[in-house]
Amino acid sequence: MHVLAISGPASGGDADTVAVGIFEDEEPPAGAPAEVGDLLASGEARPSYRKLALAHAGGKRWLLVGVGASADFTAERARVAAAVAGGRARELSTRALCWQLPADSDPTTAAALVEGTVLGDYRFDRYKSGPPDGDEAEGTPKRLERLIVSGAGDLGETVADAAIVADSVNGARDLQNRAANDLTPSALGEHATAIAEQVGNLSVEVEGRKRIIARGMGAFAAVAQGSDEEPALITMRYAPPGADGPTLAFVGKAVTFDSGGISLKPGAKMSEMKFDMSGGAAAIQAVAAIARLGLPVKLLGVVGATENLPSGHSVKPGDVVTASNGKTIEVNNTDAEGRLVLADCLCHARAEGGEQIVDLATLTGAVIVALGSTYAGLMSNDDPLAERLRAAGERSGEIVWRLPLHEEYDQLIKGKYADLDNAPEARKAGTIIGGAFLSNFVGGAPWAHLDIAGSAWELDRAYVGKGASGYGVRLLVELARSYL
Repeated sequence: MHVLAISGPASGGDADTVAVGIFEDEEPPAGAPAEVGDLLASGEARPSYRKLALAHAGGKRWLLVGVGASADFTAERARVAAAVAGGRARELSTRALCWQLPADSDPTTAAALVEGTVLGDYRFDRYKSGPPDGDEAEGTPKRLERLIVSGAGDLGETVADAAIVADSVNGARDLQNRAANDLTPSALGEHATAIAEQVGNLSVEVEGRKRIIARGMGAFAAVAQGSDEEPALITMRYAPPGADGPTLAFVGKAVTFDSGGISLKPGAKMSEMKFDMSGGAAAIQAVAAIARLGLPVKLLGVVGATENLPSGHSVKPGDVVTASNGKTIEVNNTDAEGRLVLADCLCHARAEGGEQIVDLATLTGAVIVALGSTYAGLMSNDDPLAERLRAAGERSGEIVWRLPLHEEYDQLIKGKYADLDNAPEARKAGTIIGGAFLSNFVGGAPWAHLDIAGSAWELDRAYVGKGASGYGVRLLVELARSYL
């Protein structure tokens, strides 16, 4: 989708459909034709949140989108309104949609409208053998061709940057939605390498099983040993000229298929375990977005990619492995494998110069019980970093809820035969226990853990819907911006 901004009236552009937000406590927007006012006066158009109505005037369609009271209007409401309008625009065979910004809007609203439209326009049809649902055969465009944002001032850079971020989120969704026999750990490494070839100041190194073992990454290697697929340690580095501040490290879990290993998962919905690489997808695409935006920050991305499968050479319950920082771990449940992969990846991020570390992982089902799909779970050893993430979540719409880390939780993960137990038998504070375990591998650096198991797919927001959500990309971009 081509995205651009214009400073003239929406009615003067070449879009075939114009979308306008209608507030409960305001008059129709300036420049709207009389037909818009007539539709409101008749009651056919209502300003209630997410309500839609259509008028025809001046050779254009005018799509009226209710956004509720002006006091309640937020960037998140703008994203939702944009997605709702985009869906109706596609039904109308719209090719070019123009959003007329509400009066006195700031650039945040313009960016949110772009994000909501681009994210809502996403489709995954990589494996479809023909036109989906016959739409293209009937001449109806499956996606919008152009999005125009009309408002006062120069919004060109704002909408261009928002399009980069939204495209990067959709890139993460593409990775998540790919089948596990297609997106192998090696294929994920190839994807990261391809990004680096296209983006300046970005480099990528991909290391396989031999190098992982040589680095002493016994926890990561133990998970990977059950599969014939080559694991991949993906290290991305972005250091543009003039970059200042601490080196941020984004660490992602990328288990491209998680059967549970010897501790085999139930068969129901096991196919969804292709999504267990969602943290890695978010980390890769966030680094890509930040590099494409040219943000002057120092950034390190570390992704541990592997399959977790049962076989004659899989890690077994009761095995003891050693992470690269020397900590020994009892593997009492092979389905608690993500924390083993992340343990070594966190050590690697610290060794490679990460000064403030954020990891993302679909780590526990317990976070879904606690928070549903609304919030991701946040645990941190550093209050300022946790607050940056909370605020970045509010700006991006990818909101987080902080859970406690307390020294008493450390007692629960103490091993009987080794330093740590990856899966304590006591069914207490499952999400927090995952964070407490990971805190042993950050070397005292400011660190935050995001459990995105409830948010990575089936988020079911208007601009995401079913399937992969790409959760974490916008959040990490906003975090990086907070250091500028």
